[in-house]
Amino acid sequence: MNTTRRIAHLDMDAFFASVELLSYPELRGRAVVVGGRGAVPACPTTGGERQFARLADYVGRGVVTTSTYEARAFGVFSGMGLMKSAQLAPEAVLLPANFEAYRNNSRRFKAAVAEIAPRIEDRGIDEIYIDLGDVDGESRALADRLRAAVFAATGLSCSIGIAPNKMLAKIASDLDKPGGVTVLSDDGWRERIWPLPARKINGVGPKSAERLTRLGIESIGQLAAAPEAFLVSHFGEASGRWMHQVANGIDPRPVVTESEPKSVSRESTFERDLHARHDREALTEIFTGLCVRVAEDLGRMGYGCRTVGIKLRYADFQSVTRDITLPFSVSDGPRIRRAAGECLKRVALDRRIRLLGVRASGLAPMTEGPDAGIGGQLCFPW
Repeated sequence: MNTTRRIAHLDMDAFFASVELLSYPELRGRAVVVGGRGAVPACPTTGGERQFARLADYVGRGVVTTSTYEARAFGVFSGMGLMKSAQLAPEAVLLPANFEAYRNNSRRFKAAVAEIAPRIEDRGIDEIYIDLGDVDGESRALADRLRAAVFAATGLSCSIGIAPNKMLAKIASDLDKPGGVTVLSDDGWRERIWPLPARKINGVGPKSAERLTRLGIESIGQLAAAPEAFLVSHFGEASGRWMHQVANGIDPRPVVTESEPKSVSRESTFERDLHARHDREALTEIFTGLCVRVAEDLGRMGYGCRTVGIKLRYADFQSVTRDITLPFSVSDGPRIRRAAGECLKRVALDRRIRLLGVRASGLAPMTEGPDAGIGGQLCFPW
């Protein structure tokens, strides 16, 4: 293992739900679930107190965006259907997602960290890797400074893991949630990490963990002790070697402070299945809106795209995708909408649809600013 590196993984605690609690402090300590299309926001009563929707009263296909730790104690986690979640925690409060507030707090916590340690790898709206190799200070004291800076900027808590590499740092940040700090040294990481389940390694998914269990391997330590040739024989050359390395604390990946985006996409899952002919007006509005938002995303990034694609998921959950590559980069709404419309002409539109998505790929920086506007709403094609 490289003994000269010091890498932190900072993970915001129940980020979306915690942002909501800034607006609704009276909900602290209660089971709160965020998500669901059409979820009802809080409304004041005649007595001045705010009234909140119950999870049990939700009807629809929405999924959980996030949940507080109190809701997680009932088994409610992100990605779970809200109807199923209601069976586990019917009295939980249900709030609609406020993505603008999440993005704002994400920018603020990252800016606060950058004031202390500027070498940051952005891993999403609520987590980052930080290269602390050139930052002065003892690891735990430095982590406390970072947590204090994040709280001062946002009023939110975070958990931090510091270790010799990214894989160990990510595992460490989850060991003392919420609001904890875990520091793993070159010499002492094994006693903390090896007893943990193999699925705690980022990249070992449920199916791989199940296969490892069938092979008699449940902990990270058991995975580290397994011969590399044995793992290769069961998982293939690349996966087997990778499992053996990370279980033994080997992860040479650097903190990447700059990266080129590969694609931008937007999609919408409908409250009810829509038919291309019978619900033409609604689908036209949704489809055009998706194209507009993709164009807005590209505009904020200063990128154009060469390839535009669409995704449909029918009522029977069968999914289809189509794409078209253009002779030049585009970033404006009308061109993206026309290209996506050409893709739609190549799929069957005789069944009900539950999801529609638009994707832009083949990205490159634009030398000129994006054109504004959608230039008129086009009809859903068939």
